[in-house]
Amino acid sequence: MFYIGIDLGTSGVKLLLVDEKGEIIRDATREYPLEFPNPGWSQQAPSLWLDGTSEALDELLEGIDKSQVRAIGVGGQMHGLVVLDENDNVIRPAILWNDGRTSEETAWLNSEIGLARLTELTGNIAFAGFTAPKLLWMKKNEPELFAKISKIMLPKDYLVYWLTGAHSCDMSDASGMLLFDVKGRCWSKEMLDICGVSESQMPKLYESADAVGKLTADIAARFGLSTDVVVCAGAGDNAAAAVGCGIVGDGRCNISLGTSGTVFITSDSFSVDPNNALHSFAHADGAYHQMGCILSAASCNKWWMDEIVGTKNYAAEQEGIDNLGENNVFYLPYLMGERSPHNDTDARGAFVGMSMDSTRKDMTLAVLEGVAFAIRDCVEAARAQGIKIDESMICGGGAKSPLWKKIFANVLGIRLTIPKTEQGPSYGGAILAAVAAGDFASVQDCCAKWVTISEVVEPDAELTAKYEKQYRRWHTLYPALKGFFKGE
Repeated sequence: MFYIGIDLGTSGVKLLLVDEKGEIIRDATREYPLEFPNPGWSQQAPSLWLDGTSEALDELLEGIDKSQVRAIGVGGQMHGLVVLDENDNVIRPAILWNDGRTSEETAWLNSEIGLARLTELTGNIAFAGFTAPKLLWMKKNEPELFAKISKIMLPKDYLVYWLTGAHSCDMSDASGMLLFDVKGRCWSKEMLDICGVSESQMPKLYESADAVGKLTADIAARFGLSTDVVVCAGAGDNAAAAVGCGIVGDGRCNISLGTSGTVFITSDSFSVDPNNALHSFAHADGAYHQMGCILSAASCNKWWMDEIVGTKNYAAEQEGIDNLGENNVFYLPYLMGERSPHNDTDARGAFVGMSMDSTRKDMTLAVLEGVAFAIRDCVEAARAQGIKIDESMICGGGAKSPLWKKIFANVLGIRLTIPKTEQGPSYGGAILAAVAAGDFASVQDCCAKWVTISEVVEPDAELTAKYEKQYRRWHTLYPALKGFFKGE
């Protein structure tokens, strides 16, 4: 038997073909571009997701016994606003999670509706990347298009619709819209009213491993698959990545270093960060989690390597870097503004501390350390609530760097574990698919059988002490530059 896991990412889509033992048989990837029509804006044509998935699916299925494919699960980029008209045609490019155009709408929600009321209704306050502020922006700036909206969806849900014809959304992804009552696991009527939309315009809600339908006849014929192939609701990318790393059940932690970076902490019960630095979301295992998100993580290193240094050989640039905890160059990783814990769309990246003897390696190290320090901000927000974090799984493209893993273990002062199968949301999607097919009793059951640890990175007490001092110095930079970022 085979299961297909899909990771609908920001810069590309990745598919995995997984067998009944959890072994990866094959993978396929397709990249696609983003649009940046104005500074701080980020959008994408949903047709790119369908084209990329189609090409990757053709490659994935070539030469295999397609009758053995049982189910498909999708993990995907969160918060993106996908709007369809009455004929299910896309009305405008999707406004993505890292888009910063909604600063006015976000400020209005947080000040006029108020932090306390928003938290009561949804478990969260407004962040610029969330879906609700985007609806308000569209209502104000594109009223003709807003009036045409028949269905409001998230990116991975549009892919599920393409596969099944069903308008669906899972609880974990819905949590990031600011339209969803996370504690009650239902749409918030008051938030829908505030945004000028109705529940009929929202997709039907499911738990992540619930089957929402089967492949349509057209899709099945296109790819040579059976119409009995089950498609589950799927999950937001961070919840799917956590599932793929076995981070289910109470009191577990996962750090993800993808385009964005996250700290993901599971809980059996719903709770809210009183300082609103962390999000309170539903988890794909049927419970809850708190999450801190920095908007630029591995994308900082990609920007530095590709655009500034001019190389694709990331590993070579990290060779010979040995002055850990002693770097005099510091870096703020706010290339797209920042979410946790600052909620500041005006924040920007910055290098500080260069001198005539600063080297390219110092700058490269500063980028890696700056991202780790920003993730520590999120960890500290959790610790301020009394949450104990002594160990974490780490995954994502950035976690493939031995140097970066060492930096993270010592900046955070915790043990890091690395899963044997490190494929993030796509592997989580395959796990959810296997549960939806009825082949495992629960998400926890499948994770227990499929997920194993391949590596452990321990912190070094001396280096951790050095990084403690470095983090405290770095932590003074954003407050010092906040007014500058706002043009004051």
